[in-house]
Amino acid sequence: MNILYFGLMHDYILFARDMEVALKIKGAAAELASELLAIRRHLHSNPELSFQEYNTVAYVKAQLEQMGITEIKSLAQTGLEVMIRGKNPGKKVLALRADMDALPIVEANDVPYKSKNVGVMHACGHDVHTTCLLGVAKILFQERENWEGSLKLIFQPGEEKLPGGASLMIAEGVLENPKVNAILGQHVMPLIPTGKIGFRSGLYMASTDELYVTIKGKGGHGAMPHLCIDPVVVMAQMITALQTLVSRQSNPIVPSVLSFGKVIANGATNVIPNEVYMEGTFRTLDEKWRSKAHELMLRTAQSIAEGMGATVDFEIRKGYPFLHNNPALTARSKAAAINYMGAENIVDLDIWMAAEDFAYYSQETDACFYRLGTRNEAKGIVSGVHTPTFDIDEDALEIGAGLMAYLALEELAFSN
Repeated sequence: MNILYFGLMHDYILFARDMEVALKIKGAAAELASELLAIRRHLHSNPELSFQEYNTVAYVKAQLEQMGITEIKSLAQTGLEVMIRGKNPGKKVLALRADMDALPIVEANDVPYKSKNVGVMHACGHDVHTTCLLGVAKILFQERENWEGSLKLIFQPGEEKLPGGASLMIAEGVLENPKVNAILGQHVMPLIPTGKIGFRSGLYMASTDELYVTIKGKGGHGAMPHLCIDPVVVMAQMITALQTLVSRQSNPIVPSVLSFGKVIANGATNVIPNEVYMEGTFRTLDEKWRSKAHELMLRTAQSIAEGMGATVDFEIRKGYPFLHNNPALTARSKAAAINYMGAENIVDLDIWMAAEDFAYYSQETDACFYRLGTRNEAKGIVSGVHTPTFDIDEDALEIGAGLMAYLALEELAFSN
């Protein structure tokens, strides 16, 4: 027997072991299918806004305690840090994260599990994330004698609102004591079908900053603009000039987005208002350009306002950083997902200019943030996130819980 033969045998044994584990996890997830459905529907019916997830976190804690899990620590008021220790618990610590907050949206779906809290809706799938992580907890807690290392489950508040619950959880030590070696995050994706999983290595999601602008001029009669300082005209010049910062000041190969989605000029057909108010967002994937863009926006707005006789209050609320998926961890996770799902069900993701506060974790430790397909055109489940008709194909719950459990086991078994 030669070295090549032994190498092939070793690879075959590892593959057989991985497939055995995958089948076992799939079986465990299938047994939880009805339970996962009930949990998701309860959470969806009872959504709570960012940093107000008091009933949600109490429900999650009760579910964990029913499983027999006792190492539960409250953080950031409505967040939880949960430890599950396997054999040799100090060998490696892997974190798994789920967010729990909902959005201020009136749900338009006519379903039995429709939101009972009118004006609040799980329109971004956080009910799914929480459900899947509870499923992972149950599967891997029952199997804790069969794997090495430790799992730190993070049930996080406030992903949808600055400063982001992740930043608060980190500030309160969620990645320490014991120190986390890597973290995985899973998010629904209504653009890809149920049964498919998306990965992207390296830069994935944008930083996000909120812009709040008040332009003050001098109002008056619309027929006598020469006696006014028209803030509406100043606003028009300012928006146009600010857009050129992205088109002419940034490197074309660095993705950037500057959008103003709210403009209030409370005048009338014959009334020039005293002031105009605007809100917008700035997003990019480069921290140096982000910082420079802030300076340019402030300088440009100030110059235009002064040049036209007005004043401007231009506030930039710095939000989440860009999200970076560690290449090595992402490659391992993608390979494990292929084992679990089949290569035909793994897709490559493009850069996404939306933002996610999971990015804070990716700035602190090795991270992999991947996508769980939830689209089902045959069932009419096609709406995007943050819309009143968003929903998921609930078959994704079993897939999401099982896959995340398997990825966790594979990563804990990996030795550098």
